[in-house]
Amino acid sequence: MSDTPFGFGLPPEEPEDGDEGKKKDPAGGGQGSDGQGGGNPFGANPFGFGGLPGMGGGQGGADNPFAAMFGSMNPTDLGAAFQQLGQMLSYEGGPVNWDMAKQIARQVVAQGTADGMKDASVGPAEKSAVEEAVRLADLWLDQATSLPSGANVAVAWSRAEWVEATLPAWKELVDPVAERVGNAMGDVLPQEMQAMAGPLIGMMRSMGGAMFGQQIGQAIGALAGEVVGSTDVGLPLGPAGRAALLPLNVASFGKDLGVPSDEVRLYLALREAAHQRLFAHVPWLRAHLFGAVESYARGIKVDTSKLEEAVSQLDPTHPEQLQEALQSGMFQPQDTPEQKAALARLETALALVEGWVDAVVHEAAKTRLTSADALRETLRRRRATGGPAEQTFATLIGLELRPRRLRDASRLWASLTDARGVDGRDGLWEHPDMLPTATDLDDPDGFVHREHLDFSELDKMLGEAAQGDRPEDGDDNGNGDSGK
Repeated sequence: MSDTPFGFGLPPEEPEDGDEGKKKDPAGGGQGSDGQGGGNPFGANPFGFGGLPGMGGGQGGADNPFAAMFGSMNPTDLGAAFQQLGQMLSYEGGPVNWDMAKQIARQVVAQGTADGMKDASVGPAEKSAVEEAVRLADLWLDQATSLPSGANVAVAWSRAEWVEATLPAWKELVDPVAERVGNAMGDVLPQEMQAMAGPLIGMMRSMGGAMFGQQIGQAIGALAGEVVGSTDVGLPLGPAGRAALLPLNVASFGKDLGVPSDEVRLYLALREAAHQRLFAHVPWLRAHLFGAVESYARGIKVDTSKLEEAVSQLDPTHPEQLQEALQSGMFQPQDTPEQKAALARLETALALVEGWVDAVVHEAAKTRLTSADALRETLRRRRATGGPAEQTFATLIGLELRPRRLRDASRLWASLTDARGVDGRDGLWEHPDMLPTATDLDDPDGFVHREHLDFSELDKMLGEAAQGDRPEDGDDNGNGDSGK
């Protein structure tokens, strides 16, 4: 588990020199004057107001963040700052202020990555190259999987376009976790006091939404600087049927690999197109994955005693006290069988998706791309050392995938291909109960050679039985009790 289970710090892969660069830009939405990713992630400005346009960091923010916020502003920016502060305090939406998240994510993207690469619009030549790569990838995949193409269109996105396209999916993923915090913040006061404390509770919820919005915006903005497509985290983050690559990040990924750029682009297009096939033709899969995230979030335990103490001692002139309370470990996963099962379900489901894609792409590319093995190992190591999937989940919901699960799942799918063929392997996606479990990943041979029930045949048998049980006498038609 992550040390900051609700991700109030930046993703761990954020380079230190990038933090230094942000400290020099008071309007850039950086981490603050302390330059650290842990502890107080907002630095001297605990609620992240320094990231808003026109708001400087200033000194003494740790003692009075509002004084730091307003003290360094010029009169021209003062009106805009008050307007944005008012919008935050009057926010009455869900558990996350997604308008703020979007704004901050766009600011992070605009700053560029630590290597100095700024976001840029995608030109016609890059769009054409992506379209051709996805088209060729789909042709190759036709021979490696029985699932048909799932990409209706291929698109090339800038980093900012990736943020815009994936925000709806992030909202669905993060809201269940953030809601646990929001509910706890409103429930810490006794029932008889809640009516009198209504304004305070409202302010706390608004501030909580702002804090989540700030941190999620930072995480999504940082992630936009490294993802190469819409499915890097093993989840369908983009619109259905749209295979996407980010040319700028694809070029950055292949920069020091010594592999021709067209081979890098094609290999990544294979992965994107394979993900699209899986999510398009396994209709239950998306809900299964997102439901596993929500089940995990429901098991988060909030230590209300710590929150009650923080609220009882809250000084309106020192709102950073609430942020410090949020950093004190009051949010922890419950050590219950249900929570462990939810965690195992999510880890296994994501590993199976990524393992299937890894195996299928390797089968399609191994005889066609001379660099296939090298690119495969590079992507595996990227995941093992903290790639997009691990860092994003660790940042937002405290979940870190175990990298060995990816390799185990890939070996299992490859063994299934050898033992049952492509159709037999892909047929396991027909029903969630047919998929391997976490235990099966530890014993792939046992799973491969085990007999499995064909659910399609079972459905057919049940349908025929239902037809046979229908009364032939017209007098019984419509009688709800006749078949009971």
